[in-house]
Amino acid sequence: MPGPSIVWFRDDLRLADNPALRAALDRDEPVIGLYVLDEESPGVRPLGGAARWWLHGSLASLAERLAERGGTLVLRRGPAAQVVKKAVADASASAIFWNRRYGGPERDVDAGLKSDLREDGVEVASFGGSVLFEPWTVTTGAGTPYSVYSPFWRACLAGPPPRAPLPEPREIAGPRHPIASDDLDDWDLLPQKPDWAGGLRETWEPGEPAARRRLREFLADDIAHYGKARDEPAAGATSLLSPRLRWGEVSPHTVWHEGVESGSAGKFLSELGWREFAWHTLFHFPDLATKNLRREFDAFPWPRLQPSRLEAWQRGRTGFALVDAGMRELWETGYMHNRVRMVAASFLIKNLLIDWRRGEQWFWDTLVDADAANNPFNWQWVAGSGADAAPYFRIFNPELQAKKFDPDGHYVRQWAPEHRSDEPPRPMVDLGETRRAALDAYEAVKRAPRG
Repeated sequence: MPGPSIVWFRDDLRLADNPALRAALDRDEPVIGLYVLDEESPGVRPLGGAARWWLHGSLASLAERLAERGGTLVLRRGPAAQVVKKAVADASASAIFWNRRYGGPERDVDAGLKSDLREDGVEVASFGGSVLFEPWTVTTGAGTPYSVYSPFWRACLAGPPPRAPLPEPREIAGPRHPIASDDLDDWDLLPQKPDWAGGLRETWEPGEPAARRRLREFLADDIAHYGKARDEPAAGATSLLSPRLRWGEVSPHTVWHEGVESGSAGKFLSELGWREFAWHTLFHFPDLATKNLRREFDAFPWPRLQPSRLEAWQRGRTGFALVDAGMRELWETGYMHNRVRMVAASFLIKNLLIDWRRGEQWFWDTLVDADAANNPFNWQWVAGSGADAAPYFRIFNPELQAKKFDPDGHYVRQWAPEHRSDEPPRPMVDLGETRRAALDAYEAVKRAPRG
């Protein structure tokens, strides 16, 4: 007799537009949902603190929604290559389905599991659910990956449009004989002592229902103003969908098609294309979080780290209003407006001369939307070492950026009010001097062989 099907959930914590779930349901056999907390497989990056907080809420929501439809979510922890095979054996499953991952170590795990399980007679299939276009389908005429965004996105749009999203299942037949599951609370994903997540709880509601509500609200209320107001951190015109997409609570296909139907999402959809560009870049360059994409930047003479400077930046005590406001918003909410992210990153790299990898790691630990592609991709963009990167000599002046994008000081007043007082804090560095020092250091990169 055919056994049940397992759907291995990863960064796709949703029921709607989930190709792996649809494939399992089409077999007309019981379905077991599985999530594996893998912090042990070689090369797989452990989650940061804010991400772990979000994962707890999203898994709780997914388990509840599966149960409402008759299904179940099994939680297990450990190296995925071992844990998944054990779950298949425990369930006597005859099939397992998942949506693809695009990081190098994750792809290695998945390829090994496919081979091993198929040898054991288990049906295995993977699907595209996290990107609009598979990375191996969008390449230059020479068959190489794109390094510049504009031609990349034109190539994406020149082909067939993204597939239509799949409907959400109404019923899911659960297993006749449930298998053992961990208790979510035992994973200790939530901070305990100290409990620093109060601001996250006030700001966010993880889970697919909240993600769908936010998408509808954004398309109904904010999309018309997005193109003009998206760079103003106090305007409230951004989608706030980045953590929803990071955890797959809503699919990019759903966002794309509902955006197209709105009739006014052109600029927003191009930002979805930038997300796509980041994932395609990671697929071709798996070491994106640790190695310069443009290898000539290996010659950059980073000075010896001064921990006090790094800590001042992390805590929002630099003396520059927009940087301080952004870093405090990040610490409080697990989020930072994108314009402010660029300013804060530029200040760390080019005014403090601190290696971009230090900033990337801090964002990895504190952002609820940090993923393996966009986080390092955007840090390398600011540093000048990445794909289609801003030139290194483009140094965001935090004071001019504040005047341009927060002219009335609403954002700064919310997050760093002392900067709007009669005695604002003193800047920790001189912008002119540090700019000159950064450009002098960049000379070493200009002399290095192109790579």
